[in-house]
Amino acid sequence: MMDDSGAESLKECREMVREFARAEIAPHVRDWDEKAYFPKEIFRKLGGLGLMGILLPEPYGGSGLSYRHYAAILEELGAVEGGIALSVAAHNSLCTNHIFMFGTDETRRAWLPRLAGGEVIGAWGLTEPEAGSDSGATRTTAVRDGKEWVLNGTKNFITHAGAGGVAVVMARTAPGKDHRGISAFVAPLDTPGITVGKHEDKVGMRISDTASLILENCRLGENALLGREGEGFIQAMQVLDGGRISIAALSVGIARGALDAAVAYAKQRIQFGRPIASFQAIRFKLADMATEVQAARLLTEHSADEKDLGRKTTLSSSQAKLYASEVAVRTAENAVQILGGYGYCKDYPVEKFWRDAKLCTIGEGTSEIQRLVIARELIGE
Repeated sequence: MMDDSGAESLKECREMVREFARAEIAPHVRDWDEKAYFPKEIFRKLGGLGLMGILLPEPYGGSGLSYRHYAAILEELGAVEGGIALSVAAHNSLCTNHIFMFGTDETRRAWLPRLAGGEVIGAWGLTEPEAGSDSGATRTTAVRDGKEWVLNGTKNFITHAGAGGVAVVMARTAPGKDHRGISAFVAPLDTPGITVGKHEDKVGMRISDTASLILENCRLGENALLGREGEGFIQAMQVLDGGRISIAALSVGIARGALDAAVAYAKQRIQFGRPIASFQAIRFKLADMATEVQAARLLTEHSADEKDLGRKTTLSSSQAKLYASEVAVRTAENAVQILGGYGYCKDYPVEKFWRDAKLCTIGEGTSEIQRLVIARELIGE
């Protein structure tokens, strides 16, 4: 397990994760991607390294690291395998962090050590068929029945719906009160009444498990409620502020992986008697890619620093997420272009970076939603 002091510097943290990703993940990427295989054994190993409870305090089994460390970890994982990084992000910043931020001490002690150790993988259920960007339109209901809550509804595009052991689920406890009537619940995924629906056959991020959750008369104890009734939407928005830092860091990793692959290829690919890296057209493209990747990294690190200082990060995390995710798409597409025909073949890694990058502009708030958030923060609405 790592700590946030002298013995384990940010550089050492990066090197440890980079070494692990190259040794344990890189050799299997193509096979796992083609099979859409979720490697639970990798997540148990990540738990042993302290990477499934990165931000949690040590009393709950976590590593107690900073958001700067968190961003670096996700970048290193994303540079090798975007789906693994996405799953680590969803587990840490959504499910685990939501329970930590709003759960009682009893709820925290029941779940957080198991989540931090990788024994249990966490899911987070906000999105629904009729509630995507408009998350206030949640239709899943939670009705009191004595000392229990009875949940009914469907959640879709849920990371770890199939592979997870517990989910934080948003449900409407007060019909007709828009987002103010939404509450958050901890739902063990083996609870009777919870079933896994369709597994999504995704273009990219195929290693990360994505499916729908169906809740039919699912009964949870009264202590399943996180925080106070009606606060679920507000909680979710606060959780997403940190989640957007996750996606920004993941995006930087994907972009860096694509850039590194393009540079390596350009140095060894011979055309017209010399490496294509010697041609100005390629050099300028690589220069622009590298500059944008570094700018995205700096935006992400700035937002992580703000989070570590306890400041509001709605603006900075949305800016980082917006810019870094779109940089990931541009960088990966340029990498494909540099490799030419080989860039379009699965024998080379850039086509996968290209496929994986696009999700970063969609998940945890589309680019369009980020622009709305940024504008509202600037205007002061």
